[in-house]
This record gives sequence, C-alpha cells and structure tokens, in this order.
Amino acid sequence: MTEPEPQGTARPERPAENTMEEKFPRALWVRLIIYVAVGHIFAAFVYLLFELGAQNK
Repeated sequence: MTEPEPQGTARPERPAENTMEEKFPRALWVRLIIYVAVGHIFAAFVYLLFELGAQNK
C-alpha cells in the first residue's frame, strides 16, 4: 500500500496583494471613471438639447 500524502498545504497560498487592482493599474481605473463620467454628462447635454428643441415646436 502507498502512504497517504501529508495533510499540509500542497501549494503555497497566494499573497493578499495579488488583487484585481494589481492587474489593472490605478491610472486605468481613473481614466475609466473619467470617461464614464464625461460620457454621461455628454449624454445628459444631448438629452437636454432634444427636450428643449421639442418644447420650441
């Protein structure tokens, strides 16, 4: 018969610093938030133009 493997960890645990933020640089997150915010502001401005144009008929 073969001996069972020891009950210790078979592989070392990953360090806690290996998170999603490490995979995506902080500058990318900042740029993404700015693009989303500017996109929503632009969409709101276009919506406002259409609403004002519809009232002036």
